[in-house]
Amino acid sequence: MIDSEDVSSVARQLAELTRTVEEMQSQLDKFQLGAETQQERADTQHERIDLAARELAEVSDRLQAAARALRQSI
Repeated sequence: MIDSEDVSSVARQLAELTRTVEEMQSQLDKFQLGAETQQERADTQHERIDLAARELAEVSDRLQAAARALRQSI
């Protein structure tokens, strides 16, 4: 026969385990949200770098064209 103290002990342990799992799930959710936020920032930064690189290439092309035109006029 099962002792009521044993049942109570198992019930307490199960409740504690449930709380621990819920806390771990909460921490994991926060971690994942933080990771998603960091990824979004990284993606935005990457897009800005790509845009700046394209703009720099355009400016470089214009400068080279201006330099060629200047050399030809001399």
